[in-house]
Amino acid sequence: MQRARCYLLGESAVVLELEPPVTLASQKRIWRLTQRLSDMPGIAEVIPGMNNITVVLLEPESKALDAIERLQRWWEESEALEPESRHITIPVIYGGEDGPDLSVVAQHCGMSERDVVALHASIDYVVWFLGFQPGFPYLGGLPETLATPRRAEPRLSVPVGSVGIGGSQTGIYPLATPGGWQLIGRTPLRLFDPAGDTPVLLAPGDTVRFVPQKEGVC
Repeated sequence: MQRARCYLLGESAVVLELEPPVTLASQKRIWRLTQRLSDMPGIAEVIPGMNNITVVLLEPESKALDAIERLQRWWEESEALEPESRHITIPVIYGGEDGPDLSVVAQHCGMSERDVVALHASIDYVVWFLGFQPGFPYLGGLPETLATPRRAEPRLSVPVGSVGIGGSQTGIYPLATPGGWQLIGRTPLRLFDPAGDTPVLLAPGDTVRFVPQKEGVC
């Protein structure tokens, strides 16, 4: 079992953080612990992350130390959660104006742009957690050969629907925002609709497959 440490975050939250590596097995246990904590009294919000979980308390001045002790124990007791996941295909236009950093990724990886697209679209990714923006999926499963550092200077505005690579992960921007991931494509699919019955398209545990619609690659 991965070792974990618990600590205070600000004045109202406690965090449980796991030692590396990041694994799907550990992430499933984080999902289970999140489920267990969500309905407990005294807890305002539970936020799962990558190899960590943050618990916002209603009465931190009197409950924080007790929460740290319990969180550590509950982690040791937790089991993996196998969610009722869905398989969702994401249409993507790769390269060109929709993927201005595709050539950067190809050069970094020593591959052709076409091979980057083929490899990126050949994987069933798993949504490990949502964060950064409403509905932004952090996807596990990116092949190591496609791992590319983030941009040295983030863009002031990344177009909505952009598909990017940031280090060892790939993800999709649900909203236009500043961002530093390498943009390799864009999807017309809407990942976040605040007026919809289900505002967020993806959920932790879902599997995602990218489907090239058109490549900006000769």
